[in-house]
Amino acid sequence: MNIANLNFQSWRGYLELMRPANIVTAWADILVGFAASGSGIIFAKLINGQTNFAILIPLAWLLLATTGLYGGGIVFNDVFDAELDAKERPNRAIPSGRVSLQNATLLGSILFALGIGAAFQVSWLSGAIAIFITFTALLYDSLAKHHSFFGPLNMGLCRGSNLLLGVSLVPAIVWERWYLALIPVLYIAAITAISQGEVHGGKKITGVLALLLIALVLTAVLALGFLTEYRAIAALPFAALLAIRVLPNFIQAAREPVPEKIRNAVKVGVLSLIVLDATVASGFTGLSYGLSVLILLPISIKLAQLFAVT
Repeated sequence: MNIANLNFQSWRGYLELMRPANIVTAWADILVGFAASGSGIIFAKLINGQTNFAILIPLAWLLLATTGLYGGGIVFNDVFDAELDAKERPNRAIPSGRVSLQNATLLGSILFALGIGAAFQVSWLSGAIAIFITFTALLYDSLAKHHSFFGPLNMGLCRGSNLLLGVSLVPAIVWERWYLALIPVLYIAAITAISQGEVHGGKKITGVLALLLIALVLTAVLALGFLTEYRAIAALPFAALLAIRVLPNFIQAAREPVPEKIRNAVKVGVLSLIVLDATVASGFTGLSYGLSVLILLPISIKLAQLFAVT
């Protein structure tokens, strides 16, 4: 019984390191990139029986790629924080001894290799983007996250590049739609900025800055309506849902920057990445596709009840 319990705790420790709920949000990045590349029409053809599921194989490779890349980045975050977590969060997988530092490093390396290898199955550009994501993730984990400006910017680049990884299903479109990466850059910068106070509390000015960035993101997703291929009216319901989910929590964290309110704002903000992606995806591909992306939200929320998000 004790051995079985030990094995369970060990496997749970590995899953805790990978943050399953967060990985689901990374899938949403790929799906919105898929829509922005113009490939969303494939789903309509599938529904009408005009094609078969084999056409989705490149998308499956990219979903596998982002699983490895995001998982690897999250694991190495705890690897680099092992000494600090031993003091501040001793219940986490590495400081608690459920996963050794060596095994965590091996897991993160395998996940990164899986992510890069899967991306190269789609195109050389997809593989190059995957390598860039790996580099930026390790840069954030090791150095940038300790910097109040470069930390949020660095993390934003990781998510923005992840969206472009989805767009890379049609490589030529990456050069046309590169600016879409700026939306998750701003959004993640807001979350990362406010998260810096989740252990000891933060500063009100940081919360105000995060709120301004969220407002800029909401404006940007509707401003995309100036593109002829983007329907802001389809994105509007999702943008409203995003505002309802995120703004109240960020306002509370800005007013009272105590650890509990900050952690709650960060958790809601991370999970609401799916709503942000559904917003942009619906603008490019329509309401039904946006709803299909939004289905990932309850899955991520359920996983967040089982495994930590921050």
